[in-house]
Amino acid sequence: MNNKINKIGVMTSGGDSPGMNAAIRSVVRTCAFHQIECIGIYRGYQGLIEGDFKEMDARSVNNIINKGGTILKSARSKDFRTKEGRKTAFAKAREKGLDAIVVIGGDGSFTGAMIFSEEFDFPMMGIPGTIDNDIYGTSYTLGYDTALNTVVEAIDKIRDTASSHDRLFFVEVMGRDVGHIALNAGVGAGAEEILIPEEDLGKERLIESLKRSRLSGKSSSIVVVAEGDKTGDNVFELKDYVEANLPEYDVRVSVLGHMQRGGSPSCFDRVLASRMGVKAVESLLEGKTNYMVGIRDTQMVLCPIDQAVKGKTDIDIELIRVSDIMTT
Repeated sequence: MNNKINKIGVMTSGGDSPGMNAAIRSVVRTCAFHQIECIGIYRGYQGLIEGDFKEMDARSVNNIINKGGTILKSARSKDFRTKEGRKTAFAKAREKGLDAIVVIGGDGSFTGAMIFSEEFDFPMMGIPGTIDNDIYGTSYTLGYDTALNTVVEAIDKIRDTASSHDRLFFVEVMGRDVGHIALNAGVGAGAEEILIPEEDLGKERLIESLKRSRLSGKSSSIVVVAEGDKTGDNVFELKDYVEANLPEYDVRVSVLGHMQRGGSPSCFDRVLASRMGVKAVESLLEGKTNYMVGIRDTQMVLCPIDQAVKGKTDIDIELIRVSDIMTT
């Protein structure tokens, strides 16, 4: 191991996701295992600027692997977007004796890490924490699996009401730019139709699909809609359009919103977070920097952080075909 790294900071940044606490725990305990210091940075980059630090050891992360959210808190930082703000952050990091920082977050957090590292030649390592699974360089991000389970459970409950009252439900899930949650949860919950940004279904095709469902004997339907889908201006406008063209349907809308981010992380996310934390710290100790830890084919990998920021994830075309077959 590289002895030049003696003190590592860890922070969470951007939107919270289940598994972030498990990742914090892994980073802290991996540091303890290798007998180096670990410093928790509260409130992300804003906390770095303000010097909001706390020394952490193996016992300080007891009983957090099962908790949602982040014990280190998270915050957006307008100050960090300025050169002056980043200079202050660097001064605080050096004042505290930090040799490297592990950032747990999404593409915005990684963009900040990349710029900070380039400006001050400061070692950074990223762990992808976002429920959207929209980070290039990893098959899974922390929180994605938990969010899928949350969405499927919610849709299962909504279906009970839909079936009882012969209703059509539009269920909006998170996914501003990508439809990973909508597609996978839709297939898993047996949705009659799935609307995602990557596939422009179109209103007329949606109407035809719902007509076929009605003719086949279905008295209730679930349509899963990613929030970034462009079939309608928004899910409520889509509801109005269907009611105008298919008056026989009793239509309701359920927006799942931020409940998808909360809750105890799944076993998959806890294990993934533990593996990513170990990989992040040990990669820094080996002299690697400006990478994001990812998982590919069950193996831990490193992706250059600029590629993680600039790259785009692809929707599973085969799963779209499966969805089309299942809605027959």
